[in-house]
Amino acid sequence: MISKKIKNITPVKIKNPSYVDLYSPWDLKKIGEVECISNKDVDKILNISAKAFLNNKNHLSKIKRLEILKKCKEKLSKNSKKFADMISLEGGKPLKDAKIEVERAINGLELCAEALKKSHGTEIPMNINNASINKIAFTRKYPVGPVLAISAFNHPLNLIVHQVGPAIAAGCPIIIKPSLDTPISCYELIKLFLKSGLPEEFCQMVNIKNHLITQKLVSDERISFFSFIGSSKVGWKLKSILPPGAKSAMEHGGVGSVIIDKDTNLKKILPLILRGAFYHAGQVCVSIQKIIVHDELMDEFIDLIKKEIIKIKVGDPRNIKTDVGPLIRPSEVKRIDKIVKKSVKEGAELVCGGKAKNKTTYECTVIKNPKEDSEISTHEIFGPVLCVYSYNNIDNAINKANNDKYAFQASVFTKNIDTAMLCYEKLDAKSVFINEQTAFRVDWMPFGGIKHSGEGEGGIEYSFSDLLYDKLMIINSDKITF
Repeated sequence: MISKKIKNITPVKIKNPSYVDLYSPWDLKKIGEVECISNKDVDKILNISAKAFLNNKNHLSKIKRLEILKKCKEKLSKNSKKFADMISLEGGKPLKDAKIEVERAINGLELCAEALKKSHGTEIPMNINNASINKIAFTRKYPVGPVLAISAFNHPLNLIVHQVGPAIAAGCPIIIKPSLDTPISCYELIKLFLKSGLPEEFCQMVNIKNHLITQKLVSDERISFFSFIGSSKVGWKLKSILPPGAKSAMEHGGVGSVIIDKDTNLKKILPLILRGAFYHAGQVCVSIQKIIVHDELMDEFIDLIKKEIIKIKVGDPRNIKTDVGPLIRPSEVKRIDKIVKKSVKEGAELVCGGKAKNKTTYECTVIKNPKEDSEISTHEIFGPVLCVYSYNNIDNAINKANNDKYAFQASVFTKNIDTAMLCYEKLDAKSVFINEQTAFRVDWMPFGGIKHSGEGEGGIEYSFSDLLYDKLMIINSDKITF
């Protein structure tokens, strides 16, 4: 057993902290204790962040910020195995996927530095009418102020890079609250930032078990920007209590839909479908949840997926051969099983799976033609469950793919350019992929949802831009004539 005390990282001395036990989602063994702040600590923590932003003497120059990001990237690279092991241990992500997450995080720090290097203001045209004669105008980029970020469990390292990295690059002090299920990766990454020269007041990590304390942080007027990754219900509630003037970016979930046209080579695309549906046990905000396949291909698709799904190795995430690990908590196994059994009772056909393997894992499951108004069709499952529906015309397929509440990423597999363009036009999604699965992502692309799925734009460069504003300067001089 690996035991670890995960403390808060802040100049504030936490008096009489409470502790939460931390367990491995795979075997439920205790792996640590997490120190949590109390209500009395909130004001001091906020003051530190606000003073760090206002104190010009402690201002971090661009050169210093670039140096910190470079050093942290180097330290993370040297410790890549350690971080992959931590991700697998605390989050249950299979080790081979945890290694990819670390690679993405390393690249993310480089993207933060590149975004800072490219950042610049613009000149505003003057001397083009009587009002603008003898004037020159330009903008420069300035940080918006202190950031509060709340993160999720499913990418415990890379999500922190996406929230903390852009804040450091922009010169914004940040308070980061990781998931209580997966605080170790965040804790170790912030320590790397501090060892790389980042002043402690510029990045405070706080662990919170009391929702009222979280709300107190979110609603405080010292917060200028709120970054949230998590459930739609919690995200919108917290946004509603933000102080006046505070900006926000929120990344929630969706019901990733894939349309498969009748001209598609099913054998060729099946590995993409299985990856998109069952990666990290479906605990990804853009996982494939709905497959809408043409009538002519339905039988072939079901036969193929039944044969291939049994090859997926579900088990210990620390085993490099494991494809799918545990769900984050045993309660999630029970929740998903309840939803699956309800859909079958309502008339859906259980193709394969449909039961828990043990307390912590659930079989990769395929459900055929559940009712379109059932919970499994209308709500995010966030588990290893794939629903398959049939269609006979593309308009019908698009209607089945769209959802009243969620609109994140969707895709279509087709060889017909008109079908591809129609789906791009009509699918309710912030991103539409052609011949690619919905869980595809690279860290420099825009990423986010609309409707209940979130607001704002994720992706390193886009998050960085959100944390800056343009300050305009206009100079009036009769020497300016050109």
